[in-house]
Amino acid sequence: MRSPSQRLWAAGIALGALCTAGWVHAASSVLIWPIDPVLEADQQASALWLENRGTETASLQIRVFAWSQGGFDEQYQNQRDVIGSPPVARIEPGQKQLVRLTRTREVPPGQELAYRIIIDEIPSPLQVPTPPEGKNTAAAIRFQMRYSVPLFAYGAGLWSKEDATRQRDPQGAGKPDLSWHKVTVAGRNYIEVRNQGAVHARLTDASFKQGGQTRPLVEGLLGYVLPGATMRWPVPDAVSADQPLQVRVNGAAQVESLAPKR
Repeated sequence: MRSPSQRLWAAGIALGALCTAGWVHAASSVLIWPIDPVLEADQQASALWLENRGTETASLQIRVFAWSQGGFDEQYQNQRDVIGSPPVARIEPGQKQLVRLTRTREVPPGQELAYRIIIDEIPSPLQVPTPPEGKNTAAAIRFQMRYSVPLFAYGAGLWSKEDATRQRDPQGAGKPDLSWHKVTVAGRNYIEVRNQGAVHARLTDASFKQGGQTRPLVEGLLGYVLPGATMRWPVPDAVSADQPLQVRVNGAAQVESLAPKR
């Protein structure tokens, strides 16, 4: 089990609403860990924990999608190579639920396959409080929460995530191989980051240095670049195409300095 600092307070997405304004219905707060589950080459299953930190029962649907990138966009497809069980969970306040992530086929040797675990809140019937006599019926809003967690599975001879409890062959350690350049499309400036490595790159704390000052590109997570993919993110007009991109890759202790591709 991981420490609280390694767990995830997953961010919710408002998917729908009832009525227009007035009384907001508080959704459950779901704590998810680990935030970076993996299926090693010698593992048939991995564990994901869900904990309800809210005051109401949480009913959740768990699905696992194949994850790829193309056209500078995230793409998700239905698949049966990794199954999440149970597919539906009902968690009382203060209780936890184990979700077992089981692979049904082997990953080809030396490859990393990417998935997204999507956890959707199943809304319960909304109870609207009775208004005082002479007042209008209270309007109500219900938010449906969605949580998204990355999952990576590995074939024989490849690994990426450090784990002190496992014996590792250093030659099997996969690394991203990143390059980038600045482009202008329809009058907007972007950086395009390409990954020619064997494993994904999770990019955080991205910034540029100009005039002795650090100019943050984004706070926290910039995004992922999967093996063989190229992703694009907008940048301010003032960012020079000649300055190195400072970025933290896969949570490394040191920030990397990536020179632009000529």
